[in-house]
Amino acid sequence: MGESRSWRRAGFAGAAIGVLAAGAAAGVAVERLTVGRSVRQKARLALDATGPYGGLRGTPGRATADDGTVLYYEVDEVEPEAPSGRRRRLFGRKEPAPVTVVFSHGYCLNQDSWHFQRAALRGLVRSVHWDQRGHGRSGPAVAQDGPDAAPVSIDRLGRDLKAVLDAAAPDGPLVLVGHSMGGMTVMALAERYPELIRDRVVGVAFVGTSAGKLGEVSYGLPIAGVNAVRRVLPGVLRALGSQAELVERGRRATADLFAGLIKKYSFSSRDVDPAVARFAERMIESTPIDVVAAFYPAFAEHDKAAALAAFRDLPALALAGDNDLVTPGSHTEAIGDLLPDAELVIVPDAGHLVMLEHPEAVTDRLADLLVRAGAVPGTARKAEAAEAATTAAASTDTGKS
Repeated sequence: MGESRSWRRAGFAGAAIGVLAAGAAAGVAVERLTVGRSVRQKARLALDATGPYGGLRGTPGRATADDGTVLYYEVDEVEPEAPSGRRRRLFGRKEPAPVTVVFSHGYCLNQDSWHFQRAALRGLVRSVHWDQRGHGRSGPAVAQDGPDAAPVSIDRLGRDLKAVLDAAAPDGPLVLVGHSMGGMTVMALAERYPELIRDRVVGVAFVGTSAGKLGEVSYGLPIAGVNAVRRVLPGVLRALGSQAELVERGRRATADLFAGLIKKYSFSSRDVDPAVARFAERMIESTPIDVVAAFYPAFAEHDKAAALAAFRDLPALALAGDNDLVTPGSHTEAIGDLLPDAELVIVPDAGHLVMLEHPEAVTDRLADLLVRAGAVPGTARKAEAAEAATTAAASTDTGKS
């Protein structure tokens, strides 16, 4: 009985802390908490069995970080026969830039969090989707194992992204896209490898992320409560991370509480598709508690505002939900202030997982960024000119007849 109480308490703590720290998934709608537990469990199982999200796969590859951690990525290549209607909806008569678009996901998520954007761009542009260390299909962080474990840092993630680029996109122009922690990863890459940004990056998108001052975020809680959480959270997370098996059992036992809390920190609109909500919930469920614990301290230290200077002269997008409780829109506006030529977009009725909640708003802005970043290849210009000339000639012949 004592053990039962202990792991249940650990589960509640793990669920609450995981949500507050990550703000990175969604779950069963709050109103469903009034339904019987068995009904909710059956509903989750049904959504798991039928949910269409997260099943897109590309050509797999693996990169090795400088500490030996194995990083998993997938590549979607351009398909010459991709449907012209989909291409035209996103890019008009223009062809997308001949670039590789690299997507970096957020804390406690994985590469599948870009599902809708991947589906829209699939076959139209070359893209790379990768899992951050300890997340998704990437291996556990080598430097974070054992008694001499080094803490995870955002700088480390920037070096990881460089390893992925070296393996998956060693040459050619790049567009970098990052959500939340993924955006911070992009900033860290720029700070350490400014020559890479100068020589190869032709566009950048920051989605629901921050350049620093995350210690000032209230997560929608009273200031006194936030201060109390900040005092105890590092120690509690270390304790939870050292009892991973116990906490994982507790997380499963408190799934209903977990789902309701996470929804608050992930979505804003009331009519989120339950399948999307469950899809996001599964992503955070799959992130081990020791990974949650290892990454959390990095956010308090994150300060990469100066690194944004590397992107000043590039086409850029800074986008966030207007009700993001994790990385508030004001942080995206601050990025926009540092990148005066960036397109600043605050999506109405959207939370932290804006790319899942309002996928078309994000996809359309990314398509615009690709057009701005790459202009139009010469062959496409020639094709447009030839089409215009043919049309004009046909009109002239018709007039003559």
